[in-house]
Amino acid sequence: MSFLAFLLLGLIAGAIAKAILPGRQGGGWIATLLLGVVGAMLGGWLGSMIFGANVDEFWSLSSWLLAIGGSVIVLLIYGLVTSKKREA
Repeated sequence: MSFLAFLLLGLIAGAIAKAILPGRQGGGWIATLLLGVVGAMLGGWLGSMIFGANVDEFWSLSSWLLAIGGSVIVLLIYGLVTSKKREA
């Protein structure tokens, strides 16, 4: 997968993850892109390690599901970290 396709996948996966999670997460589209790319990397790594999934194709369903799942995990962690900063 090319670098531009990977960024696009991360942006879309991050936006879908923000739509899935309840509550209000901070950050604009740049934060969504960064968290989505990190989530896509995490999801791809976990998917290849646990399930042996191939995430080289942009239009592969497994690539999208793993990227969205990884983005949800990253957004949950981001929400926990930033909510503690707001309370302090």
